[in-house]
Amino acid sequence: MTEGQKTQIANLRGEGYGYVRIAQALGISENTVKSFCRRKKLTGKAASQTMSAMTRDGNHFCLCCGKEVAQTPGRKEKKFCSDRCRNKWWNSHLDRVKRKANYEFICPQCRKPFTAYGNAKRKYCSHECYIAHRFGGGADD
Repeated sequence: MTEGQKTQIANLRGEGYGYVRIAQALGISENTVKSFCRRKKLTGKAASQTMSAMTRDGNHFCLCCGKEVAQTPGRKEKKFCSDRCRNKWWNSHLDRVKRKANYEFICPQCRKPFTAYGNAKRKYCSHECYIAHRFGGGADD
């Protein structure tokens, strides 16, 4: 760890940033940041975990990898540097997904109840039930 990084860690910790956010911003291990802060007694309240991207000195950083994200004036704030980072972050934070389009159905083939997300016109619980009902006869024969 360089002297510049040590100074940045001390400054960011003083501003209330947490270990993870500091590690992402500087591109170093979270454990390295924790160890340094504990040795130097840089404890304090961590920054609030909000959905907005990290900003420092007007720069925006990716929530997943910590790389700087270029912003387009007049457009919505970008929070991720790429689709890969966006997918990785959301897949690891499924508790923050607001699933509003859950639909409940009863399969015409097996007569079992099932739920589907995002498709209000779904009929079958699986492809096997669809094939059996459509081409193999099914329970109605």
